[in-house]
Amino acid sequence: MANPINYTVDPFVMGRNGYGAQFSNIIYSATLAANTEATVTVPNGSAIGNANNSQFPRYLAVFSYHPGRNVYVALNATAAVPAGPALATTTSELLPNAKVVRAGDIIHFITATATTDISVSFYALPEA
Repeated sequence: MANPINYTVDPFVMGRNGYGAQFSNIIYSATLAANTEATVTVPNGSAIGNANNSQFPRYLAVFSYHPGRNVYVALNATAAVPAGPALATTTSELLPNAKVVRAGDIIHFITATATTDISVSFYALPEA
């Protein structure tokens, strides 16, 4: 596979990289079944053809969802659909746009609606 595309996090570009990013070369997609969790493991350097894994251990995961469908996402924990109207602590977030993750992390997805399409694109981040 090709090397990951670097995503430049620079406060002086005023969002240019966030709204005009190149297409990723590392994209996963699935059609979720109702109440059935799906997972993806964040790739590491060797899995995507990067010779030096320590060069890109962090990624920006950019999520896309089936319009109008609720998808809950958790990192390294079971994703869950809320059980009722009371606010409760959870490991799941509703429709996150993008999150910083590390190689080897496991992203969990779940929805209550059948045939919900999702995708996640990964962009390599430099070490902070």
